[in-house]
Amino acid sequence: FYGVAYLLGFAAGIGLLIYYRRRDRSPLRKGEELDLLTYLLGGVIAGGRIGYVLGYAWNDFLEDPLILIEVWKGGMASHGGMIGVIIAALIFARNRRVRFLRLTDLLATVAPAGLFFGRLANFINGELWGTPSKVPWAVVFPESPPDPLTGLPEPRHPSQLYQAFGEGLLLFVWLQWRFWRNPRLTAGRLSAEFLIGYGALRFVTEFFREPDAPLLAGLSRGQFYSLPLIIGGIVLLVAISRNRETGTSR
Repeated sequence: FYGVAYLLGFAAGIGLLIYYRRRDRSPLRKGEELDLLTYLLGGVIAGGRIGYVLGYAWNDFLEDPLILIEVWKGGMASHGGMIGVIIAALIFARNRRVRFLRLTDLLATVAPAGLFFGRLANFINGELWGTPSKVPWAVVFPESPPDPLTGLPEPRHPSQLYQAFGEGLLLFVWLQWRFWRNPRLTAGRLSAEFLIGYGALRFVTEFFREPDAPLLAGLSRGQFYSLPLIIGGIVLLVAISRNRETGTSR
């Protein structure tokens, strides 16, 4: 299902990028969308895997460094994948002489589609489940830890669906609305809003998700790694505002 999620996410992204170009809202030339896809595929896979190993399986990596390339065993981190995409976009922008922030703004508007499908895959796979709950929509995940009293898996929050709605659907609708309503937004504005929006939504939904690794500073890994994204988005907003005040454009 991860393969299907990647396929659907990238198909949606490329379709939207082509539509943007046809509506004169993209700096990309005809055919460059598929070239960009090659860069992004490498970035998201390499970044996602490296992010997972460094952030969630560091001790296993020290024992066996080869787990870094054992992608068939599972283990991808969305924060790492995001960093990989940013690096891939930077390389593409330099090679094709495209303004980096204009490119990341476009990617910010389509990225939530991939996040949406990825979280649906998590739910279908019955992984990354939520904390125990008695809400009417709680779900029993067969592979989750059993109730110590009954010995059976206990109902849990379907946190994967919460995250699919928040960092996927809700963020997608917001950024699409901002993109089409404000055609003259300063370059980097949508990128900053994506970083802040994703980081904040991920931080909140993590309260309903069972931590899948030891806490850091009292926070789940997902919350802890979301903080730099929020800070980065705020810093980018401040930089954009200062550039506008001084008349500087990048």
